[in-house]
Amino acid sequence: MKIAIVTDSTAYLPAHIIEELNIHVIPLTVTLDGQAYEEGIEITTTDFYNKVRGNGPLPKTSQPPVGRFVELFESLKLEYDAIISIHLSSGISGTFAGAVQAGEMVEGVDVRAFDTEISCYIQGFYVIRAAELAKQGATADEIMATLHEMKQTTRAYFMVDDLSHLQRGGRLSGAQALIGGLLQVKPILHFQNKVIVPFEKIRTRKKAMKRMADLLGEDAARMPLDACIIHGNCPEDAQSWREELNARFPDVNFTISHFGPVIGTHLGEGSMGLGWTKRNS
Repeated sequence: MKIAIVTDSTAYLPAHIIEELNIHVIPLTVTLDGQAYEEGIEITTTDFYNKVRGNGPLPKTSQPPVGRFVELFESLKLEYDAIISIHLSSGISGTFAGAVQAGEMVEGVDVRAFDTEISCYIQGFYVIRAAELAKQGATADEIMATLHEMKQTTRAYFMVDDLSHLQRGGRLSGAQALIGGLLQVKPILHFQNKVIVPFEKIRTRKKAMKRMADLLGEDAARMPLDACIIHGNCPEDAQSWREELNARFPDVNFTISHFGPVIGTHLGEGSMGLGWTKRNS
């Protein structure tokens, strides 16, 4: 059985991994000043942050049209027996629902949609694992079972410099944003039941990053981990943190990724995240 792996642009996978593992990527769209850009195709992450810096209107983001999925699935069915389409949390985007709908519209191929209930490179962990298994000849059932199993050991936490982005984008309640702003709190956020909610309120950026590292340490003491540092246009901070974490957790495999335009719209510049999953040993 030949299986195609599809994901969306919010996994922020590097081009070499996409090419090496033959991953198919559907872009989400960010709209700035009335101009729509397909993420990763028509606008770079650096250009995005340069354009939105300041107090201008918040960009708008949109999921891929169902027709884009249908078009891709129709082309893939000519070569593949099954398609596994892996997407960001259905609690913050309709992308997963679009994949499900398109799968029902395309005949002659077995389409399985998977809701990671998370986003960014942590979503990418699922995509990479699925693509590796597909390359090894695993069945669609085996790959889906592995993805569901991964949810038991996959975690992600992040902090934002300015809660107003999440509030204005409708991803966090106004009351929570107001409290954070008044007290200069840097809350740690996470996904719970597919949506973004506060995990803990921390006073400073430094303490928030230490707390996220401590949470990583709790799991690292129990199992081998692959981990990812995710930054909102602050690569130097991410590299410095990686060096600290490497020294503290030498057995964890760390990589660095970023919050691209779509997710960056809601988190803002300066955001930092840390996520991990059990290593496939």
